[in-house]
Amino acid sequence: MYTRRNTLPHARLGVVAAKRLAPRAVTRNTVKRVTRELFRLTPLPPIDCIVRLSKPVNTKAGPATTARLKRELLSELKQLFASQRLAAGKP
Repeated sequence: MYTRRNTLPHARLGVVAAKRLAPRAVTRNTVKRVTRELFRLTPLPPIDCIVRLSKPVNTKAGPATTARLKRELLSELKQLFASQRLAAGKP
């Protein structure tokens, strides 16, 4: 996750889910949907966030989305967003 302060009164989000790291559209859309929902529910300072996949999340051979993928994604994103809240001085 990349962040930068902005001059707006709210935080903004960008999500990058490359086809190379998530070959199925269903998986890429799930990643984006889960990220947006958690961003919406997490109070953040006025920053611009870009969330980018850095490792492959599944293959074409396996199922498109699983509960395990969603759990792992939520866990990772909660940690990232929590670190941004702490960096901004919010509990």
